[in-house]
Amino acid sequence: MAIILVVDDEVGIRELLSEILIDEGYDVRLAENAQAARKARQEMRPDLVLLDIWMPDTDGISLLKEWHSSGQLSMPVVMMSGHGTIDTAVEATRFGACDFLEKPVSLQKLLGTVQKALKFDAPQASTPLTLDAFARLAFVKEFRRRLEQTASRTSILLLRGATGNIAELAARTLHVARTPWLDLASLSSPLTQEQLEKCAGGILFVPDLAALSKMQQMGLAFACERVEKLNVRLFAATASTPAQLLEQGWDSKLINRLSEVWLSLPGLSNQVDDLPEIARVLLEHLVDRREVPPRRWSAAALNTLHNLSWKRLGDNSWNVLYNLVKNLALSALEEEISAEDVNRVMPSENAAEEVQLSLLPLFEQPLREARDAFEKLYFEFHLRQEQGNMTRLAERSGLERTHLYRKLKQLDVRLGRRGEE
Repeated sequence: MAIILVVDDEVGIRELLSEILIDEGYDVRLAENAQAARKARQEMRPDLVLLDIWMPDTDGISLLKEWHSSGQLSMPVVMMSGHGTIDTAVEATRFGACDFLEKPVSLQKLLGTVQKALKFDAPQASTPLTLDAFARLAFVKEFRRRLEQTASRTSILLLRGATGNIAELAARTLHVARTPWLDLASLSSPLTQEQLEKCAGGILFVPDLAALSKMQQMGLAFACERVEKLNVRLFAATASTPAQLLEQGWDSKLINRLSEVWLSLPGLSNQVDDLPEIARVLLEHLVDRREVPPRRWSAAALNTLHNLSWKRLGDNSWNVLYNLVKNLALSALEEEISAEDVNRVMPSENAAEEVQLSLLPLFEQPLREARDAFEKLYFEFHLRQEQGNMTRLAERSGLERTHLYRKLKQLDVRLGRRGEE
């Protein structure tokens, strides 16, 4: 008997789907939100998941990506939404969903989709990207040796100058296969002693300190006091200085504890000859994970990347390169990425000065009003750049999608139809 996990915050939808599927002979389990779905997935491997896209704690696409990156997406997933569009369906399938149901779901459509999905071969978790992929680059080999040497002597390690996917690349290098991996930023509820104990022998990962909520900061402080005793390694990343984090309201004791042992990822400004090789590896990784369509570099595009001015990007160069590669792969109209594509996506040499001039009126406002005005401009700009794609906006801004929706509503940023999904 196939086990089907139904994840939906609407009790009426859960009960209706449950009754229909039980009548058809399926074993049905229910979850009212992402937190309950995570718990259910940890306790079992369902044969199929029916997953709602919009939920109050964590949206369905974020949960799908979480399962994908952690290797838990070993079962077919069908996404459900009351406001479905082709764009949303395509976005979900890029991260491993096998099909899409639009609410209200008809009986015939539901049963047909379930039967089809149960025959679907679940996606195999791809191997996470690590520094091993750049083994031919001398400066990366040196950094890896320094990383492993430092991590062997401390339970808490801070990576400066990189966040998100690039920080994960470094952390995954330290991760031992078949040991636990827990992303603190993915938790929408307080970190518990039980969760830490389950992480014994593995890594607790923080992709960006500046993006943590107050509750997540409390969870991080809770973890710092216990990781050594529980044999958990804490790997945190930040592009912010300790002073900037203190200005955001972080506890000084926590900042001091995290800053005791740190490493900086080597910048790319002095490694321009290696940029083509790095770009090739990143693109292959994104294609392998099905985050982007099949793409390849033209020689002219790689040459253009090599000739860009990377010094002005400073410590953020790795993140800029990663986002640049991903944007190029998603927006290029042909399978081969051209030099024209690179010039279209990469900011011009004068971009920083142009942005500074456009922000001059904000300097005359009180700090709070200026900050809100800037944030609104920031999100409106990137919404246009990402054509309303909320997943890519969340990745670019470093915010979890549920927090992003709240922020956009608070700032009165208008979403298009696609962004409302």
